[in-house]
Amino acid sequence: MTASVQPGPENRATEGIGAAAETVVRHFMAWAFGLGRNAWLLPLDLTFRFIGIRYGWLKALFVTMPPALLRLTGRLRAERAAWRAIKRVPAYRAHLRAAGIDHDRLPPAGILEAIPETDKRSYIDLHPLAERCVDGRIRFKGVTIDESSGSTGTPYNWIRGAAERNVAQRNIAFFARYAFGDEELVTLNGFSMGAWATGITMSQGMVRHGLVKSIGPDIGKILASLRVLGPSVRYLISGYPPFLKHLLDEGEREGFPWPDYRLSAIVGGEGMTEELRDRLLERFDVVYSGYGATDLEIGMAAESPVSVALRRLARARPDIRAALFGADPRLPMVFQYNPLIHHLEVNDLGEVLCTVSRLDLMTPRIRYNVHDAGGLLPFATVRRILAEHGIDIGQLGAMPDVAGPRGRLPWSRPIPLPFVFIYGRRDATISVMGANIYPEDIETIVYGNPALARRLQSFLLTGATDADGTPRPAIALELIRGEAPDDAWAASLVDFFRDGLQALNADFREALGEFPAAMQPVVTLHQTGAGPFADDAGRIKPRRLIPPA
Repeated sequence: MTASVQPGPENRATEGIGAAAETVVRHFMAWAFGLGRNAWLLPLDLTFRFIGIRYGWLKALFVTMPPALLRLTGRLRAERAAWRAIKRVPAYRAHLRAAGIDHDRLPPAGILEAIPETDKRSYIDLHPLAERCVDGRIRFKGVTIDESSGSTGTPYNWIRGAAERNVAQRNIAFFARYAFGDEELVTLNGFSMGAWATGITMSQGMVRHGLVKSIGPDIGKILASLRVLGPSVRYLISGYPPFLKHLLDEGEREGFPWPDYRLSAIVGGEGMTEELRDRLLERFDVVYSGYGATDLEIGMAAESPVSVALRRLARARPDIRAALFGADPRLPMVFQYNPLIHHLEVNDLGEVLCTVSRLDLMTPRIRYNVHDAGGLLPFATVRRILAEHGIDIGQLGAMPDVAGPRGRLPWSRPIPLPFVFIYGRRDATISVMGANIYPEDIETIVYGNPALARRLQSFLLTGATDADGTPRPAIALELIRGEAPDDAWAASLVDFFRDGLQALNADFREALGEFPAAMQPVVTLHQTGAGPFADDAGRIKPRRLIPPA
């Protein structure tokens, strides 16, 4: 047997000195690297501070700065934001301790790979609001609290200071200037107001471009405002995508002279299929969507002329869709984002993570996960893929496949910012016989049939069990006011949705061949606000999916 040797006092002293020296060296390296990083970022910091997010210089920066340098600078800003959270946010230090991470031993560089994700369940729900603030306290002057819509359950409250709100508003203003030009606009804001972040932020951002009327989702007041102000000005109408569709439907029923008006639209708050965009483009000259989340930031990415054209091309060309987005048969939404202020990553589950890399946040968001499935594409990669298919990205807007129902869409020279593509929440699906079916599938089918779409207010995807105990996909359709449920019509829609899902969804197609009875949808019709839609009256955004019990 070998006797264990206990270290003597001299050995323990030597080990202690070695550990202390290691700590000193590590802290010095972190300090030196931080000093170098701050020196690198100082010119940009000073420019943001004293010039701000002004359209001209920021666009010139994006066009002239090499993408690799833009990406590196954005990453360094994100790492700096992470270090700030470690040093000054009590909840974030507790989050690292709970993950078994000693923040004193984190590397000075490459920190983002060494720290865990945050999300509502692992971070927000476990720590009080004050603990998630810088220095562990809530400041009061110039501070607002936003409330999320509660679309995933209980609404949450999010605190923002004046500087943070100002940047979000300027992001919206930059996008509007690029997308809509410098002609003055009358913005009729149809997003929900009150404590919800999107509506207020949109109004404050668009006031830089002209007159703004904050109406909320009130169709009658929007139509009345259009009549009062008349067709001589250019309008921008904002709201949730289905709301703008209902606006057009109601206007047509009232005989509103849509062709006399010049209309553009900004939508957000939920995804939108190209079939729904086609419906909106019957009256709007252009329709752009923004991407964000109240728990992260409103307007952290936005559609642009090139991203919309790219998505519409991918809809028409399965080969290009596969080359860009992989084997997933769904068509994601495609946005461009500013990597200097939003550092995006994709985790092993295919979810997009975001670090807001600015230092003006009261509650820093570091590697935050809203559980949206998607991916990232550098601009150069997209340009190369299109070139391999014989397409010049600079001429993408002229292609017939990207045109709208009234012809070619407005086009601007692309800004070479990276793309983020989003499928939606990773768990937003029902599964029947191993086939995943998505709300986007149903929306594509509905808006691909204009006659059906005009009769519907909303839809819900869920699961049902028939009399034999067989699980089946179930589709509930909410009719517009004045339409009555009809059993014969509902029966005819069963084959319509089955055939549509068979054409769209490879999982469904395979399962249909193996389990034809189980994959026969259950279709029900409901009057406005009846049945499963009764709870939508108090919601900001309607539900699209109810998980089977």
